[in-house]
This record gives sequence, C-alpha cells and structure tokens, in this order.
Amino acid sequence: MMAIKKKAVFNWSGGKDSAFALYKTLQSEEFEIVALLTTITQTTMCSSIHGIPLEILKEQAKSIGIPLYTIELPSNDMTGYEDNMRTAVVHFKAEGVTHFIFGDIFLYDIKKYRESKLSPYGIEVVEPLWNKTSKEVVEEFLESGIRSKVIVTLASKLDKTYIGKELNRNYFSSLPQDVDLCGEEGEYHTLAYAGPLFKKEISYKLGAPRFVSYDIAMDDGTTKNYGYWITAINIA
Repeated sequence: MMAIKKKAVFNWSGGKDSAFALYKTLQSEEFEIVALLTTITQTTMCSSIHGIPLEILKEQAKSIGIPLYTIELPSNDMTGYEDNMRTAVVHFKAEGVTHFIFGDIFLYDIKKYRESKLSPYGIEVVEPLWNKTSKEVVEEFLESGIRSKVIVTLASKLDKTYIGKELNRNYFSSLPQDVDLCGEEGEYHTLAYAGPLFKKEISYKLGAPRFVSYDIAMDDGTTKNYGYWITAINIA
C-alpha cells in the first residue's frame, strides 16, 4: 500500500537554492507539491528580490510541471507581504495543505519568523537544506546537475562582472572570502534554467548589468539603502 503524500506548497524564488531544495523534496517522495508560490512586484511584474520576470517564472513552472501561484506586492520593499501571504495560507489550508517548504540554509531568524507566522494555521515549515554548511550545499548542488546563472549581486560585495556567470567550481572558487558560497546573506541571486528538475531547458537572454538601489525598512524602524547590480531577463 502506497503511503499518502503530505500536501505542501513550495516557496519558489526561481534561483539555485530554491531549485535544489525542490529537487531534493521531489526526490524524497514525501510531499505532493500543489503549487510553486512566488511574490511578484506589481510595478515590474518580476519576482521580489531576484527580479525574474513573470513570463520566465511561468516557463520554469511549466517545465517543472507544478502550477505557479503568485502573490502581487505593490513595491520591492515587501510592503504588504504579511497580509498577502496570510490570504495565500488561508487559501491553501482550505485545499488541505499542511506544509510550506523553503530553501533556507542557516538563517535562524528567518526560519523562526516563518514558523511564527505559519504555525497558528497548523502549517509546518520544512527546510530541506537546513543546517548544512554552505560548502556542503554547493557540493550537492553541483552534483545534482542543476544549472544556474547569477542575475543579481549586492554591489557592496560583488561587482557587475559577476552578473551572468555560470555557477560552477570556477565561480565558487572566485568568490571573495567575506561572501557566503551560497549567497545566503543576500550577496547574490540566481536564475535556475536547466538540469534534472526541468523537463525542458528555459530559453532566456540577459541584458547588460545596471545599478539600482532600494531603501529597506529595518526592524528597529530605521531605513537602510542597499545597492545592487542586476540584469534584465527576457525569453529568448
């Protein structure tokens, strides 16, 4: 008799850690992933932080074979995130979802925050990559065969020459010592586009790097400005 899989939503960024965590989740055969959940900024119709266009996110979901569910936010500073996420949680809870899966590695405060918001609804947080070292995740990621390229860098940590680089051993060995190998502190973000997770490689083209900055509200009530190198992504 086959075991009944637990219904889960996978929180999808479109990047390497997200793709690798989903790959490991599907391999475990423990969960039925009912949707890939992604936040979209209304002004750009791109994913928050990563800046992946909705069209590319849809292509990823189609290639993976799991429906995409989007939450639209008014701006890239995540304004309205909690209210919109609450609506999504209620929606999926009514469909029998019991777990939300994320691709975090070691940021305890973020994991604690997710648990505090989801546990009141009886939703359990699952972190397939949790408590591994970044080196361990990198090694397993490379072995998985998932392919990914850099599309955003934190300008204070990585310059524009890193935009468009393929994530391979040369890339990881080129990172400065103060940059986490997985970019877990936000040093860089990526686009996953090929490998065993995808039935079909995502066709895309990258534009020239450009500099942008955002004012981000801190927990203490202050505002801090962050500068990024980003690239436009289009379907090829």
